[in-house]
Amino acid sequence: MSNTVLTIDALHERVDAIFRKAGLNPIQASAITRVIVAAERDACKSHGVYRIEGALRTIKAGKVEPNAVPELLPQDAPALVKVDAKHGFANPAFELGLPVLVERARSCGIAALAINDAVHFSALWVEVEALTQAGLAGLAMCPSYATVAPTGGNRPLLGTNPFAFGWPREEQPPYVFDFATSVAARGEIELHRRAGKKLPEGWAIDVDGRPTTDPEAALAGAMLSFGGHKGSAIGTMIELLAGIMIGDLTSPEALDLLGTTTLYPSHGELIIAFSPQAFSAGRPGNPLGRAEALFEAIVGQGARLPSQRRFLARAASERDGISLSAQEIEQLDRCLEQGLDGV
Repeated sequence: MSNTVLTIDALHERVDAIFRKAGLNPIQASAITRVIVAAERDACKSHGVYRIEGALRTIKAGKVEPNAVPELLPQDAPALVKVDAKHGFANPAFELGLPVLVERARSCGIAALAINDAVHFSALWVEVEALTQAGLAGLAMCPSYATVAPTGGNRPLLGTNPFAFGWPREEQPPYVFDFATSVAARGEIELHRRAGKKLPEGWAIDVDGRPTTDPEAALAGAMLSFGGHKGSAIGTMIELLAGIMIGDLTSPEALDLLGTTTLYPSHGELIIAFSPQAFSAGRPGNPLGRAEALFEAIVGQGARLPSQRRFLARAASERDGISLSAQEIEQLDRCLEQGLDGV
C-alpha cells in the first residue's frame, strides 16, 4: 500500500487530538505532541508516532498523571533550576524550566535544570536544540529502567541512559548529537521485532547471558553498552548525575517501581546549559567562529557532522510534508477513534 503524506501541522493536529481524547490536559498533550511530531519530521522513527501507543498504555495503566501541571520550585542557588513534573511527562516540565535555565546560564555562564518525578519517553536532542537556539551549548541526560547489562555482567542493571549535546552555530543548524549509551535505543530493537528482522551482532544477550540476534530474546534478556566498558562507565555516570545526585530514581529503582518495560518509566532528568561567550570572555577569538573552523576541518576530511541527515530530513518534511506508512496511518486513526481502548 502507498504512503500518505501529511503536513507537519496536520500531523500535529492528529497527534494532539489523540492525547486529548486519552485524557491529557492541554499542557501535557501539547508538549508531548511537539516532541513526537519533531521526531517524525526529522525521520527519527524510533521516537515518532511509534511512541504514541507506549504513551497511551502508560496513561491507561495510571502510571502518569494526565492532569499534571509542573511546578517551578524556589531555589536559592543562582545557577540551579528545579522543576517538579508532578508525575506528568518530562516534556512540559522542561518547557517550563527552559526560559529560567536560559536566563541563569546567560547570567552565571553555566546553569543546570533538574527535573524530578517525570515520566520520560522522548528524544533529548529536542531539548539541547532549544538551548542552541538561545545561543547556548547544552548537555541533557537521564536514566531509564534497567535493560542494559554492565560490561562483564549478564543481567539488566543500567538503563539505555541517553545523552545529548548541542552547540550553537550562526546561520546553520546546530551541532547536535543524541545517543543511548546502549549499543542502540530500545525502540530500535522493538522496530526490528515488528519488522521481523534480526539484530546486528553485539547488540544484546538473552536471559542466560548468551549473545543473541533475536529481538524477542534481546527484549527478554539485556542490551549491551556501546563501546564496551566505556559506554558502561558513561551509563553509570548518568545514573549518578541524573538519578542519585538530583534525588531521583536510578534505572533499577525505576524498573522496580514500574514492574514492567512495556510502559514508560518515571525518573529524573538533568540538563546543563553553558554560555560560550561567558566562558571565553577575556580570551582571544570568537568561540563560535573557532568552532566553525573545527567543523570545516571535520567535513573537509569527508566526515559527516552528527544530525546532518536529520536536518536534511527536516528540510524535506518542511518542503514536502511527512510520509507515513499505511500501518502508521492505521495506528493514528485507531488511537484517535478508540482512545485508551485502542491499546
